Amino acid sequence: MVFCTGGRLLFPHLDGKHNKLNMTERNDIQEIWGKAATHLRNTLNADCYERWIANIVPVRLENKVFTLGVSNDIFCDWLKEHYKDLIENALQSSFGQRLKVVFEKGHEPVYEAEKSIEVPAIQDVTQKATLPVQTMEDQRFNERYTFDSFIVGSNNRFAHGASLAVAEAPGTAYNPLFIHSPTGLGKTHLLQAIAQDVLRRNPNSKIEYLTSEVFGNLYIDALTKRTLPAFRSHFRSVDILLVDDVQFFGSKETFQEEFFHTFNGLYDSHKQIVLASDRPPHEIGGLEKRLVSRFEMGLTADIQQPDLETRIAILHKKQEEHTVKFCENVLHYLAEHIKSNIRRLEGALLRLVSYASLTGKDIDIETAESRLSDIFDEESDSQVNVEQIQRVVADHYAIRFADMTSARRHANIVLPRQIAMYLARKLTNLSLPAIAEQFNRNHATVLHGINAVSAKEKESIDFSRELQKLERKLK
Repeated sequence: MVFCTGGRLLFPHLDGKHNKLNMTERNDIQEIWGKAATHLRNTLNADCYERWIANIVPVRLENKVFTLGVSNDIFCDWLKEHYKDLIENALQSSFGQRLKVVFEKGHEPVYEAEKSIEVPAIQDVTQKATLPVQTMEDQRFNERYTFDSFIVGSNNRFAHGASLAVAEAPGTAYNPLFIHSPTGLGKTHLLQAIAQDVLRRNPNSKIEYLTSEVFGNLYIDALTKRTLPAFRSHFRSVDILLVDDVQFFGSKETFQEEFFHTFNGLYDSHKQIVLASDRPPHEIGGLEKRLVSRFEMGLTADIQQPDLETRIAILHKKQEEHTVKFCENVLHYLAEHIKSNIRRLEGALLRLVSYASLTGKDIDIETAESRLSDIFDEESDSQVNVEQIQRVVADHYAIRFADMTSARRHANIVLPRQIAMYLARKLTNLSLPAIAEQFNRNHATVLHGINAVSAKEKESIDFSRELQKLERKLK
């Protein structure tokens, strides 16, 4: 038995013997979905419902499979991952029968205004074009993230100089500027410093600063509310676009497609683009080659871990913000024991300041060690040891772990071994004799290996990138 509604098949490929939904001709798929959607509206909060459920289009019901239409792959993937079970439960709750739900892209909802023959009022058209993104008046920057408060050291001098040049001459100095480093070393500080410096020079500049995840969420919101033209007009007409954490774009093809065209539009208009990531473009997994090439077509600058002198300078600068002051040996103690993350270093100082303010006690090294034991434990956990370095390097170059300490001197073994020595010197606190002991070598051999790798790093950009890749893997 097959039913028709308005000249079309209602439940093709089903008969009343196998599916009781066929027994009632009135149960059109629109009606089925309408009841389930009502159930979902009462279950979800208003924002979730409007963003993800409201624009779903019922497409067909075949063999207990309910196909729901959405506009693109983003909605397909998100609904499948987060709402599929909830939707199936809503259908079962409304009709007493379990239906399998699948999502199909390429369907746009028909709005009530579009069903009418009348032309929408001008006011309605204007409302549809409204873009739900922040204006510059809405944006809030961290006032502490300026160039004046950024401590420059050997680890970040290049990135700082490039950022300052961009702020002084947007769209002409380095475009795009791509800054990368592990977390907590100052990328966000530099991006916001650029924005605030440009606004200081020219308050009328149109600047958009956001993370790649926020860009993706705004894109989804524009799709949902049918404001894509306004979304694109907004982002492709700014003077400077600063995007943090662009590694979020990896493996998200639809976001990449949209950002690709945004990037091209701005670049062709000689507008400044500044990007930041926890790794260089070619190491972002799932990032399309055309985006990698564009991210690398300008200037790429990395930020390394700060050296001891820079860490002490950071502590001195941060201490100026507080009335509580510590003696030099306490600051030196903090800088010696917290190396991997500036935020962690600043957090440790703030904790000691708070403790001293509340108790009125002086802070010595013994007190600092007691109050910051958990932070030191975190720092210790984040540090690598020589064995880890040897294993990672051996695996990277496809040699045996045992070759790191063996007497074999084949060329394909010597270089990886020297690289491991170099990384051990850079990433651990061990002395040269202690490192030599870990490799069953003498002090002179280790020093020679470290110098050989350092020389090769300066000669070859590709080799330098390979070392950086190994460092990030270890960290």
